[in-house]
Amino acid sequence: MKLTLKFAAIYNVLWGVWVVLKPDHFFKLTGMEPLTHPMVWQGMGMVIGVYGLGYWLASYNPIKHWPIVAVGLLGKIFGPLGFIINYVQGSIPFEFIYTLITNDFIWWVPFFLILKEVHLTGWKL
Repeated sequence: MKLTLKFAAIYNVLWGVWVVLKPDHFFKLTGMEPLTHPMVWQGMGMVIGVYGLGYWLASYNPIKHWPIVAVGLLGKIFGPLGFIINYVQGSIPFEFIYTLITNDFIWWVPFFLILKEVHLTGWKL
């Protein structure tokens, strides 16, 4: 659990820094049009980076800090749901899914397993 959260922390901070400093890079890599207002994407990078700090702190005691993991998992579920809704409505291109692979999908099982372990030890705040 601790190692998973440390990896998640490092990934999130690096991704956040990348998006804040080079907001058009992801769009160029995927062949999408750059955003008209990159500040929105940079704001998302900041939020993802801050999640990284939360994961790092939670890694010291995942059982005690399970709410951080729970909030993270919810974000990793709702992000793809938002993608599906926007894709079906034609608001975003399919290529946007590439960011969901590393930001969301790969963390579903490890975060679920952490929360399962927390549940087995008893949910406490």
